Amino acid sequence: MNQQPLAGITVLDFGQVYNGPYCGFLLTQAGARVIKVESLIGETIRPKKNKDISFFPFNNLNFNKECIAIDLKKAPGREIVRALSKKVDVVLQNFAPGTMEKFGLGYTDLIAENPRLIYAMGTGYGSSEGPYRDFLGMDITLQAMSGAMSVTGEEDGPPLKTPAAYIDFMAGAHLYGGIVTALFARSVSGKGAAVDISMQDCAFPTLSTAIGSFYSEGEELPRAGSRHPAKTVSPYNVYKAKDGHVAIICIREGHWKKICDAMGKPELKEDPRFSGAKARGENIDEVDHLVTEWTSRLKRETIFKIAQECGVICAPVQTISESVNDVHMLSRGSLKKKTYSELGDVSFFQTPIRFQDIDPPELKEVRQLGEDTNSVLSEFLSFDTEKLDSLETEGVIV
Repeated sequence: MNQQPLAGITVLDFGQVYNGPYCGFLLTQAGARVIKVESLIGETIRPKKNKDISFFPFNNLNFNKECIAIDLKKAPGREIVRALSKKVDVVLQNFAPGTMEKFGLGYTDLIAENPRLIYAMGTGYGSSEGPYRDFLGMDITLQAMSGAMSVTGEEDGPPLKTPAAYIDFMAGAHLYGGIVTALFARSVSGKGAAVDISMQDCAFPTLSTAIGSFYSEGEELPRAGSRHPAKTVSPYNVYKAKDGHVAIICIREGHWKKICDAMGKPELKEDPRFSGAKARGENIDEVDHLVTEWTSRLKRETIFKIAQECGVICAPVQTISESVNDVHMLSRGSLKKKTYSELGDVSFFQTPIRFQDIDPPELKEVRQLGEDTNSVLSEFLSFDTEKLDSLETEGVIV
C-alpha cells in the first residue's frame, strides 16, 4: 500500500455535528493526523450510549481522530490552543460566526503566530462579507434560504425539506477541497491562508435544473414532486412497482426509444403524441400512465434488469435497510460492517475520494472524550504529568 496523500499533515478539528466533522473525516481518510478538540462535556452530538440516535453519525464522522478536551472559556485553555496552532498545519472549525474570534482564536489571531497555518471556516453564509454573514444557519434553514425547499414537494402541497442533510455534507466536502487547495498553494508560496466556505454558496449550484427552468419559463413554476421542474422531460419520475418504486429518466430521444422497447411497446416510438421531448412534455400525464402500467406489474429487480439490458436509465428506490446492505458499495469497500452490542451489524461509510492502488485507512473506533488530551499535550507542548494534573484539577482539560 502506498503512502496516503496527506500523510504528514496535522489538523486541529473543532468541527461540530456534520459539516466540520465530515471535512475532518475526509482528511483522516486521506492520511492526515486529525486531533478533534471538544469542550469538557463533549461535542454536541457525542452519544452517551449505542442506542442514541447520534451514535451512527458521530462514530462514522469521528473514526481515526485523536480526541482532546479543552475549556476555551478559561484563559489557560485558550493558551493551549494558541500553542498547538503554532505546531499544526490546519485549524478547522464550523462554529457560529464570531465564536473563535470571541476567544481570540480567529484567523488573524492565529495566522500572526503561524504564517503557514491554513485556517478553515465553515459557516451558514460565509464569514467574510455580506448582510447574512452573522446569521446562524443549519441544514434545514439553508435548504429554505437556498430555494431548494421551495421546489421540493408535490404541486398542491407545502414546501418540503429532504431528510438527507445534503447541504451539511456538501459544505464539508467543499471545506475539504478548500483545505487541500490551500495546502497545495502553500507548498508553492510557503504562506498559509483562510478558507471561507458558505453553506449557501454550496447549495446554490445544486438548483441548476430548477433555476434553468425559471429562466426558460420566465416565472416561478409550481412544485413538481419527482417530475422535472418544468415538466419538459418525460418520462422523469418515480413509478410504482409491485414491491415499491423505481426511478426512471429519459433525457434524449434515444432513451425514449429504449424504454419503448423495455416496455414491449415499440409502436410508441412512432406515436406523434410522444415524438420529441416537447410532445412528451405536453402529454406528460399519458407518458407517466403508460410507464406506470408497465412498472406496476413487475418487481423492482425485474424492472431494473430489463432497464439495464435495454439501456434505460433506471434504479430501484431502495429503503434505508436496503441501502446499508447495498451489494455494490460493500463490494467496493465504500461500506464497512462493524458489530456492536444492542445494534448488531452497522454499515459505516468510507471516503468517496479514492486513489488508484491506495486503500483508505481502516476505520478505527472513536476515542472517548479527552482520551488523547495528555498524550497530545505531552507530545506537542512538552507538558509533564504535574502540569497535566494541575490543568485537569483547574477544569481546563479532561
